[in-house]
Amino acid sequence: MSGKTFNPQYVLDKSGQKAFVVLPVDEYESLLEDLQDLTAIAERRDEPKISLEEFEQGLKADGLL
Repeated sequence: MSGKTFNPQYVLDKSGQKAFVVLPVDEYESLLEDLQDLTAIAERRDEPKISLEEFEQGLKADGLL
């Protein structure tokens, strides 16, 4: 999310405290995409790691590279 600029608008409650945030749809969708990416990363954190060379060999063996 760093480097992105957001332009939130706030809806205040009766006491003047921020109660809700209003974002343009494209900014909201960008935040959702970032959240999905971070969720995928967290879910795969404990998966075994392989080197780039092993990954390329697997792709070649599968005829994908």
